[in-house]
Amino acid sequence: MSDLNISFDADAALYEQYRPSYPQKLFLDIFSYSDLKLAAEILEIGIGTGQATEPFLDAGCKVSALEPGKNLSAFAREKFKKHSNFTLFESSFEEFLAPENFFDLVFTATSFHWIPENIACAKTKTLLRPGGVVALFWNRPFVAKTDDPLHRKIQSIYAKLRPLWRKPEEIETQKHAARKNMLTANGFSDILFKLYHRQRFFSADNYIALLNTYSDHRSMDNVSKISLERAIHQAILEFDKHLTIYDTIDLYLGRKK
Repeated sequence: MSDLNISFDADAALYEQYRPSYPQKLFLDIFSYSDLKLAAEILEIGIGTGQATEPFLDAGCKVSALEPGKNLSAFAREKFKKHSNFTLFESSFEEFLAPENFFDLVFTATSFHWIPENIACAKTKTLLRPGGVVALFWNRPFVAKTDDPLHRKIQSIYAKLRPLWRKPEEIETQKHAARKNMLTANGFSDILFKLYHRQRFFSADNYIALLNTYSDHRSMDNVSKISLERAIHQAILEFDKHLTIYDTIDLYLGRKK
């Protein structure tokens, strides 16, 4: 797993505070598709601080969670210590050992892209029982709406201070098609793809804190990072004193043949 992924481990509390959970409808759709029974065996890849874990625990599923970061592992273990149906392994997915055909569901929340595709899909399929389900989902915050003056200002800041930065896309049509094709090519059937949308609101301070939970921001050199943060912080204060983020959450479901 990438060193950048390990960088999230530096401040687990910040990650817990500012990274969002996921819509209830998403979990309802996963449960409906999977038809999970009580005590179903579930594997979560890259739990982080557990933004997507609790719905499965509350449903009585047995969750085995993977997290290679020591601080994130400790945080998640403490967070879910009252759940007897929760087990955490301080391990990457690549190094994790488990019986074949064992899990009813394998899921990842904004983490599957950290694993080499050939390993991720093949190993997931091996670990799932026949008919078992893979659920991949990502939260993608969007701050580039052309009809939002503050968003336009922030894009101009990135163009000036970080010109090689890739402007975000609200709907990533090509990536959606590629991920669906990836599942099909690796032996999964009944592919289901859904999108969910929501808005979040941030003060200047809180938005800068959120930026510091993103790997591409954390990996910047300190001088450039401080300059970028100061400019964005000032822009938010100059406009409405809060920033609106438009989230798109992508869900991909597939079944092992």
